[in-house]
Amino acid sequence: MKKQKQLDLLEAAIADLGFRLRYEKGSFIGGDCRVKENRVVVVNRFLPIEGKIATIASVIRKINPPGLSPEVARIIDALATADLFNSREA
Repeated sequence: MKKQKQLDLLEAAIADLGFRLRYEKGSFIGGDCRVKENRVVVVNRFLPIEGKIATIASVIRKINPPGLSPEVARIIDALATADLFNSREA
């Protein structure tokens, strides 16, 4: 699957989970947060597409919602497998 299609699927999934997705500039990678009562995912707009995909996928993986589409679950699983030995959570 092409990278842009993966990003589109992840963006749709994050919107379905009730998050607002924002692409901002700055010296950060991104992640999820709360602004008042709004749930927001902020992604650095200058990241390459692989970085945007990884940032959004890591937020979805952290939330671990039930009922993800098979395509989104496949993207997240592939990234988790690729990042198995480089995990910051360990």
